[in-house]
Amino acid sequence: MFWPMCAVAVGFLGLAVLGVLAVRVFLEARRLGQQVADSASRINRAAEDLERAAVSTARAVDAL
Repeated sequence: MFWPMCAVAVGFLGLAVLGVLAVRVFLEARRLGQQVADSASRINRAAEDLERAAVSTARAVDAL
């Protein structure tokens, strides 16, 4: 009777460990998604700044 109870306990322990790891993976994936969104926002701002600089440069060249 000891070994079946031990096997059930080890099974529950294994499920608990898998649950903890799943939560950690979920949180890290969410954090990575937020970092990707922040990076995309910064890239978009830099692209807009570059476009404004290119327009002003083109106007300055046309003025010459």
